[in-house]
Amino acid sequence: MSSEDSGAERVYACIDLKTFYASVECIDRELDPFTTNLVVADPDRSNTTICLAVSPAMKALGVRNRCRVFEIPRDIPYIMAKPRMRRYMEVSAQIYGIYLGFVSPQDIHPYSIDECFIDVTPYLKRYGLSAKAFAQRLMDAVRTRTGICATAGVGTNLFLAKVALDITAKHVKDNIGYLDEERFRREIWQHRPITDIWGIGPGIAARLATYGVYDLMGVAALDEQVLYNEFGVNAEYLIDHAFGREPTTIADIQAYRPAETSYVNGQVLPQNYRNSEAHLVLKEMVDTSVLELVDRAQVCDHISLYVGYAGGAVGADDAMADGKAALRTDELPSYIVGEHGTRRAGSRGSWAHGGGSRKLPVRTNSFRKLMGAFDALWKETVDPARFIRRISIGFGNLLPEDFATYDLFCDLDAEAREHNLARAVLAVKDKYGKNALLKGMSLTEKATARERNEQVGGHHA
Repeated sequence: MSSEDSGAERVYACIDLKTFYASVECIDRELDPFTTNLVVADPDRSNTTICLAVSPAMKALGVRNRCRVFEIPRDIPYIMAKPRMRRYMEVSAQIYGIYLGFVSPQDIHPYSIDECFIDVTPYLKRYGLSAKAFAQRLMDAVRTRTGICATAGVGTNLFLAKVALDITAKHVKDNIGYLDEERFRREIWQHRPITDIWGIGPGIAARLATYGVYDLMGVAALDEQVLYNEFGVNAEYLIDHAFGREPTTIADIQAYRPAETSYVNGQVLPQNYRNSEAHLVLKEMVDTSVLELVDRAQVCDHISLYVGYAGGAVGADDAMADGKAALRTDELPSYIVGEHGTRRAGSRGSWAHGGGSRKLPVRTNSFRKLMGAFDALWKETVDPARFIRRISIGFGNLLPEDFATYDLFCDLDAEAREHNLARAVLAVKDKYGKNALLKGMSLTEKATARERNEQVGGHHA
């Protein structure tokens, strides 16, 4: 029975697998996450590497999730576990299967690898349980079958369930928070920092602070026209959430189909790269992304480029090339410490960047044409005197290959040969692995494609 079959007021649970990656690593080692000091981080990277997760035992010692390795106090002994993304995906799928033993897939929305929303409305009467008791049953089933501990938020809409999970559940013994609109106003309205609230990041917080607003009570009291002037149509989300409202349901999410589709590929470079070195990585990324478009049988007519600079300029210090030099004092960002860990605060300009976007004259998935467009965009928008640490590219307005267009000077035979070659490359990679066939540029010292081909989500598989 789907939740849409019931006319009752909706009740949602948002379930999060507690320190998921670290818990999986502990359990696979037959260790107790609550007594074992373990961090999930790549030991092959520098001590500035972010810990993807820390065990509950580490959290109890004051080590925050998503900290960097060098921030862990030296007097704390711990195990460093290399990330294994495929293993985490396997366990996540297993847990999703456990949920399906209790509820219909129509009533589940996987939000991330370790978190999901469930419309529990139609199951409360069936199981004869309250919403919190039903959430506890799901959590107990996961703990019994996998050893993974979970927390949950229960609310009368999706937003309240998420906020109950993020804030309220952390402060109750059973790890299950509950919020309705009345309790939301009483318990959450004055909560600070406001960045703990789902959907409000440091950039939005900084813009609200210019109006003297630091919590949701302040958002609710602010003139709505001021919010619309500042945030445009996105002000509607802020206003609704300030009052604990959220009209979207899981059924709405599952029925949603975007009017336009896009494809994005991004990475953080392992160290500061000079312009020419970063351009090599750009070329690898375009090559990989074009193969993805060909594999999907799609074409695009819009590209975008984002280049995040590191501190300092080329030639300022040879150590900068290794990513070891410190930022100038005026480049150091401030940080917000809250329920979600430590995050950078300040305006959207906290880190300097280059790049832009361009509309193409044709719809294509030709590497030659797309690389030419990215080359021009790179030359126009990227500062050659800055070190580069982040690159992201995007392809917009994706359509099936049947909608490809050509100009009067197009060599159709050459286009066909390029397309057939791309298909042949895909066939080889599909059969023998992504690194079975590489371009010469990917064998150079600063190239990243070979390593990334062995990763999942930017981390070791």
